[in-house]
Amino acid sequence: MKTDILKECEGAEYIGISGHIRPDGDCVGSCMALYMYLTKKLPGAHVYVYLEPAAKTFTHIKRIDEIDTEYTPARRYDVFFCLDTEPGRLGRAESFYRGAARKINIDHHLSNPGDGDLCVVRPEVGSCAEVLYELLPKEDVDDDMALAIYLGMIHDTGVFQYSNTRPQTLRTAAELIERNIDFPNLIQESFYQKSWNETRAAAWVLLHAESLFDGRAALGHISMREMRECGVTTADLSGIVSELRNIAGVECAVFMYEIPNGLCRVSLRTGERIDATRIAGEFGGGGHARAAGCNIRGSFEEAYERLLPVLEQYIE
Repeated sequence: MKTDILKECEGAEYIGISGHIRPDGDCVGSCMALYMYLTKKLPGAHVYVYLEPAAKTFTHIKRIDEIDTEYTPARRYDVFFCLDTEPGRLGRAESFYRGAARKINIDHHLSNPGDGDLCVVRPEVGSCAEVLYELLPKEDVDDDMALAIYLGMIHDTGVFQYSNTRPQTLRTAAELIERNIDFPNLIQESFYQKSWNETRAAAWVLLHAESLFDGRAALGHISMREMRECGVTTADLSGIVSELRNIAGVECAVFMYEIPNGLCRVSLRTGERIDATRIAGEFGGGGHARAAGCNIRGSFEEAYERLLPVLEQYIE
């Protein structure tokens, strides 16, 4: 039986929406599409969306400036939506979710066990945005929602080139581009286009990348100092791991960068033979079979020493 989102919010005065820390295109697109839908259909409700600051490339999404990046609580929420993640990765919004009268978790990650009063977790679907679209009445999806959903879909399917792209994904994309959205420009500016500083950071990582296991793995890394020298933040590093994966012969690409609190962030992209979620899972991370991530405590050198034998296990 199809979930009726409006029925789930029946009588709710305060509704919250959030997604995972370091929000990507799928997270931002899903949260904003749901936000626009609920504010349109429930004008009497107070709806809030909470996310960490999103990348500048997502400014195509209407009303994105209404995201509360300060996580100002309204009051106890009648309904709170956790999108594109499990609640443990909501960051500062996790307490809002836990304290809500009704908790709804919508996601597509295989590693998500489902945590809420209602859980719609579909690992066979390429993006959370696509899962959400299938829950919404098509007659209520306007052009602005369609753009947000389309953006979410292209970012988690690699513009429909990853193996998580189903025939239904392409049928959904066709429905969305029938609307008034400038999808060629959206793809170019939000997925491919990089600033000079982002390009410099990517060039630095690729120049210093290491070839491992007879070229079957590629490892790149960047420190906080090097990020400052390139004029970038962690939000500007998306796409670098995919560049490593594009190297001929590479079955597993690894990109590591320093984040606060003595941690290294590890992003993984793999071919069909290697399950990225199993590697990330060794360090408490997760994601998708071909794209996953985790945090490892310690300096780059310490994280590298811990990661190397795990990579060898799965690659060999």
